Amino acid sequence: MTLGFPDGFRWGTATAAYQIEGSTTADGRGPSIWDTFTTRSGVATGDPACDHYRRYRDDVRLLSELGVPYYRFSVAWSRVMPDGRTVEPRGLAFYDRLVDTLLEHGITPMVTLYHWDLPEALQAKGGWPNRELADHFADYALTVHKALGDRVRQWTTINEPFCAAFIGYGNGDHAPGIQDEGAALVAGHNLLLAHGKAAQALRSNGGEQEVSIVLNFAPVLTDVDDAVHREAARKFDFLHNRFFLDPLLGRGYPPELLADLAHLGTLEPAIADGDLEIIAQPLDVLGVNYYAPARAVPLEDPEADSNCPLPGLRGMDVQPPRGELTSLGWEQRPECFTELLLWLQEHCGGLPLVIAENGAAFEDEVVEGRVHDEKRVRYFAHHLAAVHAAIERGADVRGYMAWSLLDNFEWAMGYTQRFGLVHVDFETQKRVLKDSALFYADVVARNGL
Repeated sequence: MTLGFPDGFRWGTATAAYQIEGSTTADGRGPSIWDTFTTRSGVATGDPACDHYRRYRDDVRLLSELGVPYYRFSVAWSRVMPDGRTVEPRGLAFYDRLVDTLLEHGITPMVTLYHWDLPEALQAKGGWPNRELADHFADYALTVHKALGDRVRQWTTINEPFCAAFIGYGNGDHAPGIQDEGAALVAGHNLLLAHGKAAQALRSNGGEQEVSIVLNFAPVLTDVDDAVHREAARKFDFLHNRFFLDPLLGRGYPPELLADLAHLGTLEPAIADGDLEIIAQPLDVLGVNYYAPARAVPLEDPEADSNCPLPGLRGMDVQPPRGELTSLGWEQRPECFTELLLWLQEHCGGLPLVIAENGAAFEDEVVEGRVHDEKRVRYFAHHLAAVHAAIERGADVRGYMAWSLLDNFEWAMGYTQRFGLVHVDFETQKRVLKDSALFYADVVARNGL
């Protein structure tokens, strides 16, 4: 039996600029916070990554051979504006060529304006805790839209502001590597403000565009159904899932969340008059990234150290994942995907959804020119079935972008984790289609699983 998807369902793959492009100093590109962060750490950097900046035509041909009709990619702000404000025509021209090449192969481009690679020059001005960056981001968005908006209809402002704010400025595991919980909350607010101003800028330039933002969600699991466990789950859910979602929907920050974070004293003073109205620009679609659930438990001592990476939360902890895991140690729980999509359908009032990222890292090996990544095939099959189940139960899911097209630079993990449908030998840059790529191509061709 084939699990058929709705007519016109968008099938695609997704990538991010810093993870694949390389050429970090080519054609006037300026340094981003990830160039600085990786250089400081003394481990792997995003150069050459997948050398996509020079090999993009070959990568687009791969997409075409697989028959995947959508491609979600991000623009590197520091390539287009090396100092965050001044246009570098050569950098902008790269994305112009990429869009034309995609269209020549019948592939619809989907542009993400920000996937974590802030220009270092703007970090020097304080980074995302500086609300001036929201205006700079709107200017950047308008610049890119003026260059590509005649051919690109689908626009995402920001990918996973949770990670950019809370992991970049909270626990410091991502660039810029700052550990300041109060600053992380302000950064999160300013990222939402930047989204709102960018959405206004995109629409001000005319044309038909579909404006979205992409959030990463982690459904919360608990072992015990009692008051203290429910409260631990609520705290995690409100900060991880609803800190960004509710203001986008015009509901502001949940009062319980503001109470959870009041001891830090930074979030509410950062919210200026009119901010929440700007943030709540109408969304045409919500991008959903799902990888794994989280398991919340209460802490008897609210001041005790916690494994929870979220800033400011007290009285709760996150348990280790269980069951079948990916190579990154992420729990595989596809049924949570179904429940998440159904919850979003209800909580967002029927706002259309697109799966902007879903995928898994496993240890892959090329044997006689093939990569038999059975675990990834099974992962995609189970998670696509979970999406189908949500659609059957009423969720308005309009597309699925597999993460990722290519094995790439996996942020703080360097080149140790492989998410790609296509295996990349980072020394020779040779590409090999994995079994999962062939599986996914078959799903796309059938419009069903």
